[in-house]
Amino acid sequence: MSATPLAGLRVIEFAHMVMGPMAGLILGDLGADVIKIEPAPKGDNTRSLEGSGIGFFAMTSRNKRSLTLDLKSPSGLEIAQRLIASADILTENFRPGALEKLGLGFAACAARNPRLIYCSLKGFLPGPYEHRTALDEVVQMMGGLAYMTGPIGQPLRAGASVIDIMGGTFGVVAILAALAERSKTGRGQHVQSSLFESVSLLMAQHMAQGFITGVEPKPMSARDVAWPVYDIFDTADGERIFIGVVTDSQWQILCTDFALATLANDPTLTTQAARRAARARTIPIIADCFRTYRRADLAARCETLGLPFAPIAKPADLFNDPHLTQSGGLLSVTLPDGRSMPIPGLPMSFDGARTTLRHDIPTPGQHNTDILAELGYDEASITQLRHDHVIT
Repeated sequence: MSATPLAGLRVIEFAHMVMGPMAGLILGDLGADVIKIEPAPKGDNTRSLEGSGIGFFAMTSRNKRSLTLDLKSPSGLEIAQRLIASADILTENFRPGALEKLGLGFAACAARNPRLIYCSLKGFLPGPYEHRTALDEVVQMMGGLAYMTGPIGQPLRAGASVIDIMGGTFGVVAILAALAERSKTGRGQHVQSSLFESVSLLMAQHMAQGFITGVEPKPMSARDVAWPVYDIFDTADGERIFIGVVTDSQWQILCTDFALATLANDPTLTTQAARRAARARTIPIIADCFRTYRRADLAARCETLGLPFAPIAKPADLFNDPHLTQSGGLLSVTLPDGRSMPIPGLPMSFDGARTTLRHDIPTPGQHNTDILAELGYDEASITQLRHDHVIT
């Protein structure tokens, strides 16, 4: 199998920010021809975000072609309609009703193209909240993720746009399921993915824990750890490392290979439950042992022994991570200022093959001429559209 299993499929993307573009990114990385519709003349406003949003466009826009359109003009709307008629998939994450007002809602598009799979990526699935405006942080707060992430009494959003990314990913899952059904029925359908329901799914483990035990789970920062060792430890060189010991055999390895005879010979520590209950006594002993090692040496020893471990890294450390750099896990894209930037690819492979960069981050309207020519517009018509500011 190739690393482009969706080659031959055309996707029209009406999306901005993270959730919608993430769905398009996944489809594009998997080989689909993703045409991003951007407002003429400057393109998607996500391009100009600053602060913590400055990387949004760069991370979600590879393997796409850009078409800038004035959708408020009859000619621009006609181009969009012709594109949709030629497409397999449409993705959109604008406010409810926005595309319907332009005549580009599901019903109108399906009437022109019954095979179209129309994916709406929204804040909420249909229900009492469906018309609310949602953001990643909004649903993290209302769905319990912020509560479970921060210290007690201090809800804290997760350190990445995890729900936007998850919602976009589930949108692709829905699209792939609809493609499978279309192969049997010949018809497309309207599928939806949402932020709130995505965070609700993440909270299912805590919901189940509370229901089963009758005790409301504490935030992860104050949780009742399920394992004998599942902690962050200081090392001799002032660094920190996470180490987990979650099985009987790992406990034996820990005690034997780190010469922790006090723990190895303790008859009260023969079961997982007993070791977990004794954490207040055992963890300081283990911490003192680990503190005698440099982080690199401790990590190397844990790797040799098969103990779960993780140096505490920052996002910038991933640029030079040997696994990512040597396994094809980073794809190099070009920023508007000309700099080349490595960015993670999809976390999957196909018979060992990783997805690759087929299209760099596009400039606004970079592919206008090519896309319009594919739709049958001649050079004179394209020139006129540009003169009329329908395209850039």
